Amino acid sequence: LKASLLQLECHFTWTLMEQDVDLDDLEETIVNQIKFFTESNLKNYNHLSYIYHLKNSNEEALRNLQKAEEVVQKHHPDEIARRSLVIWGNYAWIYYHMKQYEKAQTYVSKVENSCKKLLNTAHGKICLPEVYAEQGWALLRFGGKYFEKAKNCFENALKDEPNNPDFNAGYATALYRLEGLAWRHSEETSSAFEALQRAVELNPKDTCLMALLALKLQDLKRVDEGERYIERAMPKTPDLPYFLRYAAKFYRRKEELWKAVKILKKALELTPKSSFLHHQLGICYRGIVFKWKKTKNAPQDQVEEFIQLAIFHFKIVIGQRTTFIGAHTDLAGMYALDRRYEEAEKIFQELFHRNNLSCVEKQNLYLSYGNFQRFNMKSESKAIKYYIEALKIEEDSYARNKCSEAVQSLLRQKIERGLGDATVFGTLGLIHNLNGKKQEAIECYEKAIALDSNNEEYLNALWDLRLSI
Repeated sequence: LKASLLQLECHFTWTLMEQDVDLDDLEETIVNQIKFFTESNLKNYNHLSYIYHLKNSNEEALRNLQKAEEVVQKHHPDEIARRSLVIWGNYAWIYYHMKQYEKAQTYVSKVENSCKKLLNTAHGKICLPEVYAEQGWALLRFGGKYFEKAKNCFENALKDEPNNPDFNAGYATALYRLEGLAWRHSEETSSAFEALQRAVELNPKDTCLMALLALKLQDLKRVDEGERYIERAMPKTPDLPYFLRYAAKFYRRKEELWKAVKILKKALELTPKSSFLHHQLGICYRGIVFKWKKTKNAPQDQVEEFIQLAIFHFKIVIGQRTTFIGAHTDLAGMYALDRRYEEAEKIFQELFHRNNLSCVEKQNLYLSYGNFQRFNMKSESKAIKYYIEALKIEEDSYARNKCSEAVQSLLRQKIERGLGDATVFGTLGLIHNLNGKKQEAIECYEKAIALDSNNEEYLNALWDLRLSI
């Protein structure tokens, strides 16, 4: 039975790891999507069933699979077997975990018999485009490490149905998120842009896709063109929180912060527990604080009020999403701005002790803590130390580039002030080496050795570099 179960294509075999998401937050998200996106409820009920299983609520999981079956019967009465393969696979796994092996075997047999008829294959390795697409949407919900695999799933689905609006929407969304992870905002071309354009053409009623296209145009410095999509979409779905969140993000990035706050508050009335909306509000209030701090004679009581509002919203986010590292560093940053340095330090130290951070999350953490040491604690030496820790992680990212810029700026300032001793040039040599600039690293190490000829660390580093060229 176990061998047969492992052949099925469903949420239990798609390696969706519990530790990569906050289950309560994901449950809240899908429940809201069921409320606002009735046409997507087949995959929503399926996914919700898997989440309830992970939360040890198998009876609730079965109830959601029953709802998924009702959707199939109502909307796809002529394709019940084809549309139910993932549902039946999930049923089989849940009954297996409940030790109801006969029922589990019944559903395995249903999948296998249907595959024989649909695909002329006896096992449950299903290659139907709908199944690829459902896997893609499931992967997108489990975070950044799954986005590449999600993109591949949608590509497989599109091979059979290149004009399917749902498959194109999924493919465009996966590309958009992948580019967001990579911070490729300065690129002149974008594969996500072309995919989003096509997805909007195939489904002009989907305002969320229109908003993503607007954000991508904003990335590509085509802001006015992007805003026209937002303005066109707003009257179509003025009460759809998933559109409103992206519209607010567009105006926040355009630095129309009050407009963004107004839109976010409206969206929050519709989905009051949304951690995404709380996080965006926190970012907006922080932006207002930074703007006012640059203004002469800014009303201090109002500056303080918006600092507290940002802290309030960031605290809600980390309460709901313990795995959202960015929200934790955002909160620490606001505590630092409020001169609550001990509370900021406590958050940073808790994050440093986590052993499940991705490479990019670690780099973001080192950047945030380096900035905290540099700007709040006025410790350039500690800032340099943590910026370098980010550079030691070879993953290319926005945070790594920022750390590289920051540490080089600090060291060059020392040199310009006449404080360029052997340590400064040696450190600059290390940074060039970590960035793959070997010739610049050699020049810096030579200057360091000229100032401190007996330093074995610099001599060894220079020797290794010369050997590697």
